[in-house]
Amino acid sequence: GLCRTLGPDYALKTVAPDAVEDAIDDHVAVLMITEVDYRTGRKHDMARLIAKAHAAGALVVWDLAHSAGAIPVDVAGNDTDFAVGCSYKYLNSGPGGPAFIYVAPRLADHVRPALSGWLGHEAPFAFDLDYRPGAGIERMRVGTPPVLQLAALDAALDVWDHVDMADLRARSLDLQDMFIARVEAACPALTLATPRDHQSRGSQVSFRHPQGYAIMQALISAGVIGDFRAPDILRFGFTPLYLSPDDVNNAADTLCDIMATGRWDRPEFHARAKVT
Repeated sequence: GLCRTLGPDYALKTVAPDAVEDAIDDHVAVLMITEVDYRTGRKHDMARLIAKAHAAGALVVWDLAHSAGAIPVDVAGNDTDFAVGCSYKYLNSGPGGPAFIYVAPRLADHVRPALSGWLGHEAPFAFDLDYRPGAGIERMRVGTPPVLQLAALDAALDVWDHVDMADLRARSLDLQDMFIARVEAACPALTLATPRDHQSRGSQVSFRHPQGYAIMQALISAGVIGDFRAPDILRFGFTPLYLSPDDVNNAADTLCDIMATGRWDRPEFHARAKVT
């Protein structure tokens, strides 16, 4: 849609996650990238990619959907141009939680929003028919804010007031390592898709199996909530704010029991739903 809006001088090029850095050259105008891959949990080196993109004359837009609330993120310290993300995942705002956008202060007074809404007007309550963008980040507002969802987000963010992200990250990695070790020891049919290196992964663990969908449905029916991503990914998120080592061990044991007994192969677990 963006390329159609900009015209024939622009094209969208997609590359594999491990090929992103090599694909950055002076033909790239904007690098749009998810810091933590939603399938495998692979984490990009934000500082490294930003430095290379800027050296090539490109801007960078980061998707922080699987980063915010999961890992330490320093958009200012890494000289990030733009970042977007959601609050309903690790930030715990719940379904319909507000999204967010970050614009570097050096760009905020020069950027032109694709959507110009009344709340992004310089004087929104003047109801002037001539649009004048607000100062800085204020211009990125569009319409009336979702008050109920913002109230839920405000309450959810209270939890983070005394949370040290470095400590949360360390605990997350401990839980992930525990889960990986337990599953690999007892479930040889599952293949780890998430990088083992701590610096190269977010706050999720993914395993592969050709029957991943059915296995995940069986797991959910047993009270362990993960999700499936095509074609063969079983995905598990780790949130130390409310997951304990006992929870993790129980999840691993339940998964391995389902694999050992073949319980996943029941017809009802193979029936595809719209939401996976």
